[in-house]
Amino acid sequence: MGFIKEFKEFAVKGNVMDMAVGVIIGGAFGKIVTSLVNDILMPILGILTGGIDFTGLKATIGDANITYGQFVQSVIDFVIIAFCIFLMIKGMNKLNKKNEEPAPEAPAGPTQEELLAEIRDLLKNK
Repeated sequence: MGFIKEFKEFAVKGNVMDMAVGVIIGGAFGKIVTSLVNDILMPILGILTGGIDFTGLKATIGDANITYGQFVQSVIDFVIIAFCIFLMIKGMNKLNKKNEEPAPEAPAGPTQEELLAEIRDLLKNK
């Protein structure tokens, strides 16, 4: 019974739940960016490059067909996702800095030399 209780405590910890939500949202976000790349950016890029369909790009070496077009599209997909995540994290960090209140400064106490001089004076007076 201890193993199940330990697993339950692990599974409902905040970090695990946050990670699960992040994975789910990340998957949905990935689909949105993939659609953006496939349905909007790649056709525009195809027009700019003279009507090239990147998914159909391939090279033939002997009997082997190397289809590198999908790879090019996946690289563009990755770069856009990484850039969007970078912008989101940068924005969240900026918001966190605004929400943080500066820590109050500790009151300045006497220096070590001042304390030693005070002890010396007390010892002199006795």
